[in-house]
Amino acid sequence: MKRKDFFKTSSLAFLGTSLISQMPAYSRVGQKPARTAKNIIFLVSDGMSNGTLSMADLLMQRKLGKRSTWLTLYDEQMVSRALMDTASANLNVNLDGSENKPILQKIKDAGKAVGCVTTVPVTHATPAGFCVTSKKRDDQAEIALKYLSLRFDVMMGGGMEYFVKAKRTDKQDVLKLFKEKGFDVVLDKKAMQETAGNKPILGVFHEGGLPFALDAAHQPDKANVPSLAEMTRKAISVLSGNKKGFVMQVEGGKVDWAAHANDCGALLYDQIAFDEELKVALDFAQKDKETLVIITTDHGNANPGLFYGSKANSNFDTIIKYRFTNEWILNGINHQTSASVLRDRVMEAQGWALKDEEARELLTYYARLSDEGLYNPRHLPFKRFAQIQEKHTSVGWGSMDHSGDYVELALYGPGSELLKPFIKNYELHQLMLEATATKHQ
Repeated sequence: MKRKDFFKTSSLAFLGTSLISQMPAYSRVGQKPARTAKNIIFLVSDGMSNGTLSMADLLMQRKLGKRSTWLTLYDEQMVSRALMDTASANLNVNLDGSENKPILQKIKDAGKAVGCVTTVPVTHATPAGFCVTSKKRDDQAEIALKYLSLRFDVMMGGGMEYFVKAKRTDKQDVLKLFKEKGFDVVLDKKAMQETAGNKPILGVFHEGGLPFALDAAHQPDKANVPSLAEMTRKAISVLSGNKKGFVMQVEGGKVDWAAHANDCGALLYDQIAFDEELKVALDFAQKDKETLVIITTDHGNANPGLFYGSKANSNFDTIIKYRFTNEWILNGINHQTSASVLRDRVMEAQGWALKDEEARELLTYYARLSDEGLYNPRHLPFKRFAQIQEKHTSVGWGSMDHSGDYVELALYGPGSELLKPFIKNYELHQLMLEATATKHQ
């Protein structure tokens, strides 16, 4: 599924904006932390509704016999926890055209190492919002060039099309430009793991977003694409070499893409992949004792949930045996596919029986498509497929778009005492500066 066809306006871009001069009374921002954080690891499960968090935890319990790291932190009362009000913004550009200095630029100016890791294009809105100013959040080719001049220490994710000559409209070989500027440019997991880390690293591992975790786990050709946890572990090892500390942002971006497609397998297994990298970050912070870990999302999406019914438990447990996502199913067929082939494909991917009349209905969508249209998710039957699938999973959806719900926010480590039970999202910018005692103008 191509993200651009679903994505709307909300993002974590606000974290790079400047703060208002007076903090609301319900926030402790403005106070000094009891201990200064040397490092910050800021974790974003993009587009994570509360139902996503709950169902991923439940799936882990039923499949793996353990709770998610995120819910374990709540269970054991190890974090400061809040609800956060969200709002969207352009990439650090105000309505009057004035610009705000992004948070990672301020942190880098203070001498710390900085970096971003994501499962979507590294030029996408969430990492870009931490790094650059841009009036056009979709101008990812230009954002790639801005990263070159900023020379951040680690930038890893997808978005190959914004770095290679053949895909860029200006025909610049941006990967070559990064190499000429002294970067280690790595294009697969093996190269990422083998790089010495004594140079800034640009890792670009896939066109568009990285494969969904569920699909990657069952496709041998995806074995050399790093997971979010593997990228996070490498980034920490590189960034922690700076004696003054580091700040990094990590995004599970395809959680949001899955929610837009109402794709429960993609959603839950990418949320579990996010939880695996959360454990990587937490293990480092617990050993280091100087690291603030911030865990949140930028907004909810689609409000999925497990709904009551006599077969809810057994239906939900079918997801345990999923091998491929709805995207894998629907992008692998065309107008010539027969109903029997589609039924076999669903059974292979997810182990449930699509009825013949349901298969024929789904295939009618493809009869109206050109070959190009096949890859345009606005014309593929993601919604209808999810509605049929719901009978077999008991997982339902509120929409295919972002929600306005308050979202989860949790802080672990030095600086976590700055958090009160309710916070505005833009206040995190100031909280990060104060937690690290970063002086700024």
